[in-house]
Amino acid sequence: MFSGKTEELIRRMRRAEIAKQSVMIFKPQLDTRYHETEVVSHDQRSIPSIPVGNSKAILDFSDEVDVIGIDEAQFFDADIVEVATELANEGKRVIIAGLDLDFRAKPFGSMPNLMAVAEYVTKVHAICQRTGNLAHYSFRFEASEDLIKLGHKEVYEPVSRRVFYQLMKKKNEE
Repeated sequence: MFSGKTEELIRRMRRAEIAKQSVMIFKPQLDTRYHETEVVSHDQRSIPSIPVGNSKAILDFSDEVDVIGIDEAQFFDADIVEVATELANEGKRVIIAGLDLDFRAKPFGSMPNLMAVAEYVTKVHAICQRTGNLAHYSFRFEASEDLIKLGHKEVYEPVSRRVFYQLMKKKNEE
């Protein structure tokens, strides 16, 4: 979290628009943190999007589109891999943003499978404010074990490996 994934997705979609390509951005319906129908980065950059309840719904909107953007892909069902592959096989450019690890440091949803079938993978990282190192992990302050818990800096902190495992040890001891 807080690494610039959504900001990079927006930047790439804007570049496609500048190149006169038709674009469409999708996000999971459950993600209403910043806006109901826009993809919004933590620094408030935004782009119009279509919220969908499942990944197959993306196919209903993408016939005449050159570039498909998908935000928060980790929240989609397992069919997202098939959908992305089908779109790419049709010659569309598919740009996907999502977390590769959940708050437990386990692979998140279909992201490992998406990364496996992708032609290019760009991994971006936040900075751990405790060490200054790259933050590969999202530490969740709350005790909830729910896999999906939308939140901001009051719920999650991007941290380095060392800090993550120190915090997890402390949390498990409590």
